[in-house]
Amino acid sequence: MGTMNISLGVVVFLVVLALAFDFMNGFHDAANAIATVVSTRVLRPQTAVLLAAFFNVVAIFVFQLKVATTVGKGTIDPAIIDHYVVFGALVGAITWNVITWYYGIPSSSSHALIGGLVGAALVKAGPGSLIASGLIKAVVFILVSPLLGMLLGSLMMLIVTWACRRMTPRGVDKWFRRLQLVSASLYSLGHGGNDAQKTMGIIWMLLIAAGLSESSDPLPMWVVLSCYMAIGLGTMFGGWRIVKTMGQKITKLKPVGGFCAETGGAMTLFLATALGIPVSTTHTITGAIVGVGATKKLSAVRWGVAGSIVWAWVLTIPCSALIAALFWYLGCLVL
Repeated sequence: MGTMNISLGVVVFLVVLALAFDFMNGFHDAANAIATVVSTRVLRPQTAVLLAAFFNVVAIFVFQLKVATTVGKGTIDPAIIDHYVVFGALVGAITWNVITWYYGIPSSSSHALIGGLVGAALVKAGPGSLIASGLIKAVVFILVSPLLGMLLGSLMMLIVTWACRRMTPRGVDKWFRRLQLVSASLYSLGHGGNDAQKTMGIIWMLLIAAGLSESSDPLPMWVVLSCYMAIGLGTMFGGWRIVKTMGQKITKLKPVGGFCAETGGAMTLFLATALGIPVSTTHTITGAIVGVGATKKLSAVRWGVAGSIVWAWVLTIPCSALIAALFWYLGCLVL
């Protein structure tokens, strides 16, 4: 890819914008990691947020950077990437995140980012600029990740119910209050591993386009560290509006249900991150919570709330793509 004539000031501005998106991702998705621990009153919100933020950052030592590679090199043609495309993609994703956060809807930061990239690439270079294989993986997992979360969440619930059949309800509650700390930590680890890497992919694209890095070079360490720190800080400041929707409105959870939902969700995230697939942590945990609720009885799940969340999932990619396309035009005029 030929290098673009991008001033260092513009590169710095876009790196800061990308880290702001990453911070928002943690802020927006803090609810996913801690909603179940807070709603079952195992931890106070402030303690839960610190736990989640810590494990978001610890993910740096656990996961390979496969998701960053998918986002950085596997969604849109690297040859068309310039600062206008990156600007449009980031502003499209951030705007959609702000809208959904404001209304307390747990939408996907990941798909907002992918939608942003698609929108900016389409207006710049048309459909030929999209890499079908990478995008199909991401789109297929819009369905697969909540279904897998749902399946694993309900399986965990059935296994645990059978294993604890001779224990008193109080004994079960006592054990799973402790075990929920483990499951919440694992979920936060998976969240940090998958989500921080999406922003790394965007910054990587920008550095290559600006000629500050070669596409054959490894991802610079400062990018890895700053992205993990940004998502961890975002989680620390937590999006409380969404905690309420996730923890209480979909189904009522006890510690045992919280443990099963988080463990099912964490397993899905670990699998996707190992395969290099950028998935939505929001979709995954929502599916797992629904799965746990549905094992009691189908009426235990508030399907109306779950349905409105699904609508947000369907609209995320097209809406963020549209906003990104508009900001691509604006970026061309301003940057």
